[in-house]
Amino acid sequence: MFNTALPDVEGSKKNLSLRLPCFHLRDGLEHFENACPGAATSAVAKGRPHYPSSHGPDLLSSGSNGIVIRDAQAHAILLLTPRSKNQRQEGNEYETTHAIMAKTPGILYVTMQPSASLPAAEFHDWYNNEHGPNRLRLPFIHNGFRYRARDTTTSEGKGKHEWMAIYDTDDMDAFNAEPYLALRGAPIQTQRERDIRPSVDIDRRSYDLVSSREAADFKKLEKIENHGRGNVMVSVRLSLKQGKDGKELDKWYEEEHIDMLAKVKGWLRTRRYVTAAIDNKDEVEYMALHEYAPENGLGGDEFKAAVETPWAKDIMTSLVAEKVRREYELYYTFGPAPRDLQNFALAGFRKWESPATQTRTFSTGNDGGAVESYITTSDGAELGYRLEGSTNPDAPLIVLSNSILTSYGIWDRFVESFLAKNSQYRILRYNTRGRTSKAGEKLVTMDVLASDIISLLDALKVPKAASIIGVSMGGASVLNAALTYPDRIGSFIACDTNDKNPEVNRKAWGERVAMCESENARGEENETIVGEQLAEVTVRRWFVKESYDGGDMEKECERVKQMVINNSLEGFRKSVEALCDYNFQPRMKDGKVKGVFVVGSGDGVLPKTMKDMAARYGSNGAECVEIEGAGHLPMVEKPDQVAEVLGKLVASSS
Repeated sequence: MFNTALPDVEGSKKNLSLRLPCFHLRDGLEHFENACPGAATSAVAKGRPHYPSSHGPDLLSSGSNGIVIRDAQAHAILLLTPRSKNQRQEGNEYETTHAIMAKTPGILYVTMQPSASLPAAEFHDWYNNEHGPNRLRLPFIHNGFRYRARDTTTSEGKGKHEWMAIYDTDDMDAFNAEPYLALRGAPIQTQRERDIRPSVDIDRRSYDLVSSREAADFKKLEKIENHGRGNVMVSVRLSLKQGKDGKELDKWYEEEHIDMLAKVKGWLRTRRYVTAAIDNKDEVEYMALHEYAPENGLGGDEFKAAVETPWAKDIMTSLVAEKVRREYELYYTFGPAPRDLQNFALAGFRKWESPATQTRTFSTGNDGGAVESYITTSDGAELGYRLEGSTNPDAPLIVLSNSILTSYGIWDRFVESFLAKNSQYRILRYNTRGRTSKAGEKLVTMDVLASDIISLLDALKVPKAASIIGVSMGGASVLNAALTYPDRIGSFIACDTNDKNPEVNRKAWGERVAMCESENARGEENETIVGEQLAEVTVRRWFVKESYDGGDMEKECERVKQMVINNSLEGFRKSVEALCDYNFQPRMKDGKVKGVFVVGSGDGVLPKTMKDMAARYGSNGAECVEIEGAGHLPMVEKPDQVAEVLGKLVASSS
């Protein structure tokens, strides 16, 4: 119970004693409408308040059967209904009967300073590949940025933290919920993080959003099309003198200061915050984040005019007890997928793994390093990936897409061959939908598989892939991606595939699924897997007979067979749907992305099929390369030859 004063419709004061909390369900909206017509719409539109409780509740609507208020202390929109005469007490005329617990947008704002004893590369490797991505995987955290102070030699920044990170959210309460709290303890928090944290001085603050205003040319930097733009962030934190509230500060910001800052060259956005309600702090701090383009007018005449008005001076002298101002430049944009090979290399390729987050980093045989992790698509599919190659964060990226029933291990020898001559590239390979049982909620189609490639590029902050190459189902996926997302793809190679599903596919794949169901083989954790029977006949069909030479090549065939055996049966059952219903032929002539079609000479009728398909692509057709001595997976049997085709393609496309 708490008491507060609320203006009624006539403007007089009524003391209300509210019973909190009530309901957390939006299905109580009809009660709002019955009491105060239009109140529910108004309540949802205005949302949860973003002011400290000292500002008091806001009246939204009133009617004969009750009143609707927004209350900051309760973090809710409340319906208050009159008590009956015999229930009323002095100062207690209403009771809360329903509430909408609205979400509060805000930020997590963290400044930090690693100790001199902690190598910089180890600090950045941990933060970029572990700490940040783990948070960006949470659905309520929409972006994350790292900033570096550019004022460390000035009086404002000298001796203060050099690094800052911010995370935007639409639900501040989620920072107190289990999914987030789990990040701060074992098993998700790794021993590496526990070892590093004592060497980093951290100041962690959370703020509720008060208001936001942006320029017409403002761009959200988390969007992939804006990656690499950069900005300057000015942080201004204000603590007020004892006994002062924020009303005059609000008025100054909204009626003068932001308008004048908007005239400064390069101003992009101003967001205002207040100490988050979830912190339960008695002292309230107000913070503004002002964003500018890299080329800006900070320190210029317009900026000086904005901070030197009589009103501004009065605010700073009569209202503000303490002011902390910092300037930062954007350093790194987080995604939900670890990708920083540069700092991993600078830290000496120190092996690290986190089983709880399916992530590890390790050195590779090509004098480089790799990171293995996963992304989760919008419909819940988990796609494991491996990123390796050049440690340059801006190095061109090549994406590899597998055949059905295999893992990205089919590319091992191909990657080694390609990087030996093309070390300036990064390579991303991934396990396609259907490798595991976590294949998502959507029906698996070729459009879904093509969108998975784009989801990977987005998660790894790659605006455009230099090339994508796929085989069989992966070949159809990359062809469809090139046709559907030409602005995201520089070139492609489609191997051993079709531009239209053969009529026999549904029957053939149905029989193969039935064979697996009949065998009922079990793998790890007793999950049903594809098993030996289908694996034997499939892999024998994929490779030419010469590959069963009793030597190294036969060992490769056996390695691929083990991949097929251990594929999830549930995932296989879902992924075959993509092979049973697709037709790219009507779009082939419109292809704009440079492409090459590759086929193993021993892959049945596909050499002729793919030559015809290549002739249909684009306005003048495309090249079709036949790999002698290879079957359905030429990158396994003839990795050097396929690597050479890719090398020529990317060289001609760059």
